Amino acid sequence: MSSARLVSLLHFADSAFPTGGYAHSFGLEALCQSGAVADAAGVEQFLGCQLEGSAGPCDATAAAAARRAFAGGDLSACRGLDDTLEAMKSVREFREGSRQMGRQTLRVAAALTAAPLLQGYLAAVDAGGAPGHHAVAFGMAAGALGWEPEETAAAFLYSTTALLVGAALRLLPMGQLEGQRLLWRLHPVIERLAREAAARDPSGMWSFAPGIELAGIRHEGLEMRLFRS
Repeated sequence: MSSARLVSLLHFADSAFPTGGYAHSFGLEALCQSGAVADAAGVEQFLGCQLEGSAGPCDATAAAAARRAFAGGDLSACRGLDDTLEAMKSVREFREGSRQMGRQTLRVAAALTAAPLLQGYLAAVDAGGAPGHHAVAFGMAAGALGWEPEETAAAFLYSTTALLVGAALRLLPMGQLEGQRLLWRLHPVIERLAREAAARDPSGMWSFAPGIELAGIRHEGLEMRLFRS
């Protein structure tokens, strides 16, 4: 991997990248308030379920497939992946969060790369003609910047995990070092799921995380909320 390609990947995977993801916990807040997740061990279990049951087999697979499709100039395949994610994300707050993060990723990627296909897809999303889910937007940016499919999936999974570790630090009495140790322990899981996502045919995408989805449904009924999901 060239230094230029690596730097661009780090740029998009960085926690400072302005997707608006800091406003979302994707079910973690409800689990913390109920006491189901109360410490670092509980957060690690939550992240394992989220990665193994949803982000890896679904979103990271879509990101790798969108990378391939975009690199080949096949926007209809990107749109098909987008529509599939729209149908698979049954929790409204999760669906809206993914769309918000995707729009922001497309806007920044289109501005930085000036890639006509990215600009065209962003226009379709802004006009309501496409959902613009985060994984698809991330994969399209990867196609424009020349990352490999496995690199794309790994970067997507890492940024997702780091975002949720950051949410946990705001929800629970956990220190920064504890959060970094947790994230470090998940590196092998992220690496394995990225390999699997890059090798998976997009027709085989799946997601099964009912506990997290139920927590997402309960989120809107919480008396006090720090996060939007």
